[in-house]
Amino acid sequence: MDKPVIKLTDAALRFGERSLWENMNLGISAGEFIAILGPNGSGKSSFLRVLLGLDELSAGSATIYDKSPSRGNNYIGYVPQQRTFDADIPIRGVDLVELGLNGHKWGMLNLNSRNKNQVNRIIKEIGASDYAQRPLGKLSGGEQQRLRIAQALVSDPKILICDEPFLSLDLKNQEAVSDLINKYRKKNNTTVLFVTHDINPIINIVDRVLYIARGKWSIGLPKEVLTDKTLTELYNSKVSVFNVDGRIFIVGGDDIIIDNEGHHHHHHHTKHHD
Repeated sequence: MDKPVIKLTDAALRFGERSLWENMNLGISAGEFIAILGPNGSGKSSFLRVLLGLDELSAGSATIYDKSPSRGNNYIGYVPQQRTFDADIPIRGVDLVELGLNGHKWGMLNLNSRNKNQVNRIIKEIGASDYAQRPLGKLSGGEQQRLRIAQALVSDPKILICDEPFLSLDLKNQEAVSDLINKYRKKNNTTVLFVTHDINPIINIVDRVLYIARGKWSIGLPKEVLTDKTLTELYNSKVSVFNVDGRIFIVGGDDIIIDNEGHHHHHHHTKHHD
């Protein structure tokens, strides 16, 4: 394995009495696509926040290219959880993408022609040229999400961090978005960390899965982590994994079932992979 670009050593994150995870030791290589899974509240977004320099570890260390995480790290492109833009927001798609180049400097800078070319290139690359000049609020959820990804990629990050980028997208757009990210990753050897409730749209492009649940975690190939044995150990209750036509479904035992919203139910039902 190459020298990891992201490294966690004996890392722990606690809020008050509650431990989200501890003794986390892992290295992530350049160009790897890592899916981060687990029920709501298990610490998936907090894991991202540590790498973004927004949350501090309670113990241990994290490094990105051998440096401690810090806010505004130019190595990182970030796609936050989706919120739809207000219908009457005056900003256009292209303005949103430009903010990816200079948003951290507060206020729009006049972009030089090199930057303008960069913005146009990424908009074209993600297939948004037709609607990038229109106001964001008038665009569909799928179109908005493509532009958000363009905003994260325009600065040419070495690491792309996506927090549930599928939330309001239909299956067709989920596939388009994951395809987009994967093509970019392959071309630029970008490392992708991808928090999701449903691994199915990305199951064929994922290298490894980091599964966080009930204060525990496991990392490995999807076929190693998404097993009855591993998930039963993480949840500390019987969990069954079914593979139906190449799609993965996870069903809890009598004790607990995690559905797409992360709510706990005490009865049997199947659901999409959480």
